[in-house]
Amino acid sequence: MSIYQHFRKHEHPFIDQVQSWQEQVMKNFIAYQSDFLDPRDQQIVESLIGTTNDDVFFTFFGGNDQTERKRAIIAPFYEEITEDSFDIVLLEATFESKFITIQHRDILGSFMSLGIDRKKIGDIHVAEDRFQFFLATELSSFVQMNLTKIKNASIKLREKAFTHMIENKDEWIHKQYSVSSLRLDIIVKEVYQMSRKDAVQHIKANRVKVNFTDVTDPAMQIIEHDLISVRGFGRSKVIELHGKTRKDKWRITSARLKS
Repeated sequence: MSIYQHFRKHEHPFIDQVQSWQEQVMKNFIAYQSDFLDPRDQQIVESLIGTTNDDVFFTFFGGNDQTERKRAIIAPFYEEITEDSFDIVLLEATFESKFITIQHRDILGSFMSLGIDRKKIGDIHVAEDRFQFFLATELSSFVQMNLTKIKNASIKLREKAFTHMIENKDEWIHKQYSVSSLRLDIIVKEVYQMSRKDAVQHIKANRVKVNFTDVTDPAMQIIEHDLISVRGFGRSKVIELHGKTRKDKWRITSARLKS
């Protein structure tokens, strides 16, 4: 039985990568540290390595227990891993909110213009007059030196202790649904309260992501813990699949991020 059958096709390269990491640790007895992984990647690592492996173990950290994006360390069973092992730094900048508005996408765009891969960046948090982001330590000096302006605002980045992280005030609204199938277009239709035709149009127009990956197939089957985002409509996630009803419909619990 192939391990790939339990995962989607576009996830197969990452599966190969994780297996390579594990083999490398077992062969060389040296811990491996990944870049920042999104929640779905973390689930794949956990599924492949498991918690009963006698030779190696894995652990995640993104700067805080509540962070979404985290680095993974896969290590020999006897090695001690601490927060410092993850090589993560928290940087903060303030700006004049009376004159300019800085959003998550503005910060991310500035990183892209510097040629920095998204995998090197953890969670980004924006407050009224400041923003913070977690970053791989090896890039800290370069970013502090070169990221000096976002939009029309001059900024100066300073390192902060993790305990000073901006509080995440995201509010997720939970709701149960009864759906005819677990197709992506059906889930988008129900969760975002739109017609199936509109759901299909959004998907085919490349305006929908599942687990941070662009999806254009309306028939894609959604599974537990999938994170869905529809451009202009926000994010949602499938919390739990409860099984089928007597009328052969799926009962699911989903949560949608309050705007």
